[in-house]
Amino acid sequence: MSDKALPENREEMQKDEMTFWEHLEQLRWHLVRSIVAVVVLGIVAFVSKDLIFTHIILAPKSSDFITNRALCRFGQWVAEYWSAFSPDSLCIENFNLKLINITMAGQFLIHLYISIFAGIIVAIPYIIFEVWRFVKPALYKHEQQHTRGAVFWSSFLFIIGILFSYFLIVPLAVMFLGSYNVSASVENQIALNSYISTVVSLTFAVGLVFEMPIFVFFLTKVGIITPDFMRKNRKAMIVIVLIVSAIITPADIFSQVLVAIPLLGLYEISILISRRVYRRRAEALDE
Repeated sequence: MSDKALPENREEMQKDEMTFWEHLEQLRWHLVRSIVAVVVLGIVAFVSKDLIFTHIILAPKSSDFITNRALCRFGQWVAEYWSAFSPDSLCIENFNLKLINITMAGQFLIHLYISIFAGIIVAIPYIIFEVWRFVKPALYKHEQQHTRGAVFWSSFLFIIGILFSYFLIVPLAVMFLGSYNVSASVENQIALNSYISTVVSLTFAVGLVFEMPIFVFFLTKVGIITPDFMRKNRKAMIVIVLIVSAIITPADIFSQVLVAIPLLGLYEISILISRRVYRRRAEALDE
């Protein structure tokens, strides 16, 4: 291959022309813009305290939460066709978890923490876009074509994971852990920071789990994993998902299935993506 052909394979051979410090300067500005987006959105969340806390963060702890009411109606529907199933088994009556604050600045610090977290969640699509802008010049043109739509799909999957966790996993976990006791003489008094930590960690973790197809795409592309490897480990993944579902949901099979099915479906989609990428990679090597 001649030297004249090389520049056509990269965007002006930007990766080779730029020095390490120029790359670092570019990275710095991408980070600055991302941080500014998080700060601005965090300020918006901070001044929207009632919306963020009353209607979003604290909503899953009530029996009136939309998911809890939907599960109750679902249980009643199942009972109509399955006599052995109790119509009230998925209903949670008069549950309203009481939270306490035990430090002077506790509520203010929680307010700041949640505002920053909300800013990060809302800014995720823009942060992913900034990451893509930094990485894009280092890719060959055919690599850019194969990764077209990466920003959209990464953002879409993360948001879907956030919503899935918030509307299903979080209320199930809060109801189970908040009402569980070892003895009737022990009353649950949940600290505000403990509740917030549970909601935030579950929500963010599941959002990252839903990025599995994206991770599988890139790991297959660089040859770290193969579709055969994922298929061989399908049984182990099923066991892991069922164990996780059993831990974070109440002790009934329906709640576990509601959580496990989407996660297993995500794994199967990842296998299909890996197979497609692996096939294209093999065809490229043959050429």
